[in-house]
Amino acid sequence: QLRLVESGGGLVRPGDSLRLTCTASGGTIDYYPIGWFRQAPGKEREGVSCMSPRSGMTDYADSVKGRFTISRDNANRTVFLQMDSLNSEDTAVYYCALIRWVPDKAVQPKCVLANFGSWGQGTQVTVSS
Repeated sequence: QLRLVESGGGLVRPGDSLRLTCTASGGTIDYYPIGWFRQAPGKEREGVSCMSPRSGMTDYADSVKGRFTISRDNANRTVFLQMDSLNSEDTAVYYCALIRWVPDKAVQPKCVLANFGSWGQGTQVTVSS
């Protein structure tokens, strides 16, 4: 069974950068779209960015466009989230998960947890001066 584990979180200052890593075990990610989500204290979990398995198609929440970049290395079964120009509103637990694309333009990014997806432990990102 495919399992995804997040890492790379930490405490950073506003304006700093951080790269999160999602590492898969138990199978290949070659055929699966994967996304990053986050949940801030007292708020619902929200989508951050998603990426298709091979075409390179990506989508981002408006709040992170131009600052975050999703990428993946299928050969090494990893997905990354490069986060630049971090601010306090980025403070959250970040999760990676298998996703499915949705056509609803009101959903940003246009992806949700896959029917067979699940949440891991996440990695904490704290942005504070």
